[in-house]
Amino acid sequence: MLVVSAPSGVEVVHEYDTFLALEAEWNDAVERAQVPHPFLRHEWIRTWWDAFGADKHLHIIVVREEGRITGIAPLMRESVTMYGLPVRRLAPLANDHTPRIEFIIAGDAGETYRAIANSLREEMERWDVLQLTQLPKTSKTMTAMLQFAAAHGLPIGTWKSSDSPYLELEGTWESYWASRSAKFRSNIRNRLTRLQHIGEPRLEVLTDKTAIAAALTDAWRLEVSGWKDQEGTSITANAAVQRFYTLLVDRAADHGWLRLHFLAVGDRFLIKTGHDRQYHTCSPFKLLTYLAAQDSFARGLREIDFLGDTESWKQEWTPASRAHEWLFVFSHSRRARLLHSVKFQMAPEIRKWRA
Repeated sequence: MLVVSAPSGVEVVHEYDTFLALEAEWNDAVERAQVPHPFLRHEWIRTWWDAFGADKHLHIIVVREEGRITGIAPLMRESVTMYGLPVRRLAPLANDHTPRIEFIIAGDAGETYRAIANSLREEMERWDVLQLTQLPKTSKTMTAMLQFAAAHGLPIGTWKSSDSPYLELEGTWESYWASRSAKFRSNIRNRLTRLQHIGEPRLEVLTDKTAIAAALTDAWRLEVSGWKDQEGTSITANAAVQRFYTLLVDRAADHGWLRLHFLAVGDRFLIKTGHDRQYHTCSPFKLLTYLAAQDSFARGLREIDFLGDTESWKQEWTPASRAHEWLFVFSHSRRARLLHSVKFQMAPEIRKWRA
């Protein structure tokens, strides 16, 4: 189903084949919007949908000006239960495996956001809550959707999610490394020395698709052998998650984006993001980060984005972080008003009472 298709105007894409046909135009819009990460590219969104789209419905708002895409709101409709209430939710094509999300704005921001807001208003009878996850705190989408809610008297709520550390690669590796604490540098040296008793550690970076495919067997083995598998958070613990990363690796390799980093000792890959327990005392992930950061400086990259939330091991590398928030916009339906009251008034009071 394709709603309102015109050279200039708004179309709402519901059909998968129609979404697939947008790939070239979609990625052109991403390029013009200067999105500095891959999470809004068509390939990423398609891969996410192929892995996680069961029981959900595409609701992608596409804005055009004289035939050219100026904006995309990559949304979906789903039926969920929140606080025991059946809820019709509009949400980004994303979950915990998409670290950051935005609307794609490749034209006049004011006009494009207004067109998206008008589409949301026209469809309001079909949704109870618009839940936008992982918006950067500085997001123009956040501002625009708050204005949309205010203009129509819609209840809203926000939730602070993650502060994602990042490292700007300014100057030289030597100057950066000298800026780290003496204790931290000593710890890295000691771990390197321990590993050197086994063999000379090196960073192995795979970009060839055939080599990457072969290395995936090692990657899954390491996931299963590490602490993630014990906690049920490994990639292999969930079929949809493993499908997502398998498809993502394949498609990213096809486009030449993927650089799969391994810490290697001798002829063996030691680590991806899980690690072999027998090398635990060498802190292989810390050493992999050390070698990857060194390599990033050498390659002239601008930034390392650690993604996720702030953790102590990330703060050893950088004090800088990007704040993210979730935005909830509730429609005029009774169910939506009740949900807003429960989530942002009653639930916080109950948590205080239990504390």
